[in-house]
Amino acid sequence: MTTPHPRIVSRDQWLVERKELLAHEKELTRHYDRVSAERRRLPMVEIDKAYVFEGPDGTANLCDLFDGRRQLIVYHFMFDPNDPPPGKSGSPWEVGCPRCSFEADQIPHLSHLHARDTSFILISRAPQAKIKPFKARMGWTMPWYSSFGSDFNYDFHVTNDEAVAPVEYNYRDKATLERERQSYKGEQPGLSAFLRVGDRLFHTYSAFARGLEPLLTTYHMLDLTAYGRQEHWEDSPDGWPQIPSKGGKDWVLHHDKYGALTRGSASPCHSREDRS
Repeated sequence: MTTPHPRIVSRDQWLVERKELLAHEKELTRHYDRVSAERRRLPMVEIDKAYVFEGPDGTANLCDLFDGRRQLIVYHFMFDPNDPPPGKSGSPWEVGCPRCSFEADQIPHLSHLHARDTSFILISRAPQAKIKPFKARMGWTMPWYSSFGSDFNYDFHVTNDEAVAPVEYNYRDKATLERERQSYKGEQPGLSAFLRVGDRLFHTYSAFARGLEPLLTTYHMLDLTAYGRQEHWEDSPDGWPQIPSKGGKDWVLHHDKYGALTRGSASPCHSREDRS
């Protein structure tokens, strides 16, 4: 059975419709620039708590994580310090979250960020005893710290435990999250940005959920293709390949777990002579 595909037209007709889309793409770019300008004008909040982190070479404070640079980006990576609850296994207790790993796989060479006086690190509540072997398995080199034993994850709303702090995720309280049927318990993904002014540290920005998509170059590349991300929520023509509806298994895996899925599903190409 042939998978449905875009309609076939002449080059001239394709060019007419491509230019129509280009106008929308340009407006999207200009709108993104406007939003980025607003982000640069956000106020900031001074950090007045002395957080302590466990690094691969010992303890560090928040100022240490800047590594002498003016700005710091933290990706809050879901990796639980506890053993799995009864009946559970795998992520995020024994290994890092596959979705967070998907994000980490797409971090650029850090020299590009360093050239703009900006450091980048991962932070999880899992201890280094869990972080080190998983980091080695994934082949990552970016710095990765543990916040276990500190309030850091709770203060930045990427770990929710009502016994420690009121529930909040993606700027929504517990009642709103439950009304919208949003996941919020335990470890959650996020990104936070900080600025250092001398020895004073400031929180300038945090994003969660789909606010993390700027990191996902895989998604941006797929968005340029005919079939897009192939996810159930996308507005695609009837018959376009998509993963199962909500409640189905997520297609994102650790990069060493795809196996046969990385091989093409289409039949081999043939020469024009073979097709004649």
